[in-house]
Amino acid sequence: ATFLALALSACATAAPAPESAFFARLSTLCGQSFAGRVVSTDAVDAAIASETLVMNVRDCSAGEIRIPFNVGDNRSRTWVITRTDSGLRLKHDHRHEDGSEDALTQYGGDTVDAGSALRQQFPADAFSKAMFTRNNSLAAVDNVWAMEIEPGAVFAYELSRPNRLFRVEFDLS
Repeated sequence: ATFLALALSACATAAPAPESAFFARLSTLCGQSFAGRVVSTDAVDAAIASETLVMNVRDCSAGEIRIPFNVGDNRSRTWVITRTDSGLRLKHDHRHEDGSEDALTQYGGDTVDAGSALRQQFPADAFSKAMFTRNNSLAAVDNVWAMEIEPGAVFAYELSRPNRLFRVEFDLS
């Protein structure tokens, strides 16, 4: 009985689930903007790497964080991180200047495991795979997006798939 009581009390004081800890860390950045730079070396990213990259952590609630990602003067991209019953969801909200949705928008995926307080991965979901297929972006069906946060140091956004890696790091210091 003593062992059971100790085991149950240990559960009551357990650390938050990794995805909750990650979301909490991201929430601490709300209201702030950070400059970033492309750190991957894929030649296809030369144009974006030459632009000023800024993420703006805003519109934060207990269940959702919206992060506009500006590439130079292009303000069409927003990362949307949402809590789900089983983890976290990442969606990419792409809009035209008039506010209408781009043909490629609302793609992303859900975490498939707990990840860690430092890193969460989001494999492409069924909606995204179908959209990429309809829009003849077949390589993108294998996309896995990741976000990392090391408080006070770096936030990273990453896209990977076979033969492709794109990574931007933002200075949190």
